[in-house]
Amino acid sequence: MKLEQNDLSLIFSQTSIPDVFFTEYLSQANGDFIKVYLYLSFLSKYNKEVKINDLSKKLELPLKVIQDAIKYWEDMGLLIRKNQGFIVANIQEIELNKIYKPKISMSSSDIKRIQESKSRATVIDTINNEFFQGVMSPSWYGDIDLWFKKYGFDEEVMLALFRYCFNKSALHRSYIVTVAEAWSKNNVKTFSDLDLYYQKQEKINTIANSIKKKLRLSRNLSIYEEAYVEKWHITYGYNMDIIDLALKKTTSKYNPSFEYIDKILTDWNEKGLKSVDKILVYIENQKNKPVQKDEKSKKGRSFTQRPYNDLNNFYSNM
Repeated sequence: MKLEQNDLSLIFSQTSIPDVFFTEYLSQANGDFIKVYLYLSFLSKYNKEVKINDLSKKLELPLKVIQDAIKYWEDMGLLIRKNQGFIVANIQEIELNKIYKPKISMSSSDIKRIQESKSRATVIDTINNEFFQGVMSPSWYGDIDLWFKKYGFDEEVMLALFRYCFNKSALHRSYIVTVAEAWSKNNVKTFSDLDLYYQKQEKINTIANSIKKKLRLSRNLSIYEEAYVEKWHITYGYNMDIIDLALKKTTSKYNPSFEYIDKILTDWNEKGLKSVDKILVYIENQKNKPVQKDEKSKKGRSFTQRPYNDLNNFYSNM
């Protein structure tokens, strides 16, 4: 790997890192990745061949970490791949393009709206002071305005979005967008909408904790398992009393999966069973349902047909 050089004496030379690196990239990056980037920025001034193995030894980092770091900074746009190496990109130029290129497509009405929106300006100023110590990068202003437009959040919700991500120690764009998408998907526009959403999430968390306890899980639920719980409560409208019925019916299975529990609850939902009483009646009817006979035995005797459907087997063994 070859890095370009500025011909300066090592003793008197300096490696300058723009402030925007600290406001835009530092908090998101792994510590070892930062170490690699700073060293590559330093080496970029010297026209010498740099091998990844040598970087690994010099920085006392595993080779895999060096490779992952280079890939990370390339994805972030701070390293530009060439035929025989990389160029360390100009961060200030990158941020300048973020500020001015989107504005090419902005209409005069958009500009006027931004200028006249005093309440939004106040919120953005609060975000700058509360979460960026007053040195928020200019590119954030365009992003925040885009999120206002895309998600339709009011000012209180936008402030709550940044506060939520800040409290999660994840104040970076990708996480903010993920949270914003989740809120938008749940029709959050105003702070009242957000309050209702929080109430739903609190109920889901309570149900999830009850499931963990009943299944004796010593770990947190995975994001996929949490998605099942959200579906059971939000989409199907089932509370813990009904979910508990499904959990009780898995005692004969060793380490029952959430997929199996979901199959039971989905069966009840598709049949329109929305109360404990109706579900219990349905279970009893399934339990007492006559068993099919197969008259095609080679010996001329009838025998019980093997239940191929998991749910049929589930109900017949209760």
